[in-house]
Amino acid sequence: MVVFAGQGDARRSMELLWGPRVGAPRTGPGPKPGLSVEAIVAAAIEIADADGMGALSMRSVGERLGRTAMALYTYVPGKTELVDLMYDRTLGELPGEFAPDRSWRAVALALADELWDLHLRHPWLLQVSPARPVLGPGEFHVQETLLRVLAETGLPLPRVRWVVSALFNVVRGSVQSAAESRQASRETGQSEEDWWYARSALLGELVPDLPARFPTVSALGADMAAVPAGEPYLEREARLAFEAGLELLLDGVEAAIVRAS
Repeated sequence: MVVFAGQGDARRSMELLWGPRVGAPRTGPGPKPGLSVEAIVAAAIEIADADGMGALSMRSVGERLGRTAMALYTYVPGKTELVDLMYDRTLGELPGEFAPDRSWRAVALALADELWDLHLRHPWLLQVSPARPVLGPGEFHVQETLLRVLAETGLPLPRVRWVVSALFNVVRGSVQSAAESRQASRETGQSEEDWWYARSALLGELVPDLPARFPTVSALGADMAAVPAGEPYLEREARLAFEAGLELLLDGVEAAIVRAS
């Protein structure tokens, strides 16, 4: 399931992202409303964290808050605008400052690691396509942090922008495998270890000449025996691919810095 952000009313979405909080709790005299934009977004994130984007609707959010779906529309126009707010608020969990004595490479590695953890905490983020950016403060906050650090290397700004884009692609591509590995175990009721054991045993029985036919693949498959019991193989491989891809990318950036200087 792919969800495209930025599909609601442009003005209403941007006002909710950047402007005064519509429906935010009042601080003056008089009765205070029981709902706010922040409460609605927080409830929506909780639903998506637990059950994915397929479970998200204005009705499900209303039920979680003990209200009807109609009660939410005063604060958020609809689900499309709500997705924008959820996505941007979640990106706001990432740190925006790092110790000034850390190198650009250390900061890039640290922020990439934060992005990895963020996507595993909120795997529904992977269902929101980056084809249409949200253009909210959370999104700008993350980009500004990386662009600022990498711009200090002396690389031209257009090149820095491409590096940031490549870094995000490395994180998203790798963490998706890890998130889907967890999801598969939860939704099928079968652990990854049991799934691999059953099928690898059948391969040995039905295709006894597999190592001779596919020697390189078989040599790589032998690594599975080294995975500690109880540790998901695909999640481990995804993490290693993430770390290797990131190191290769940053090695390339260092080489580009040397050439530019």
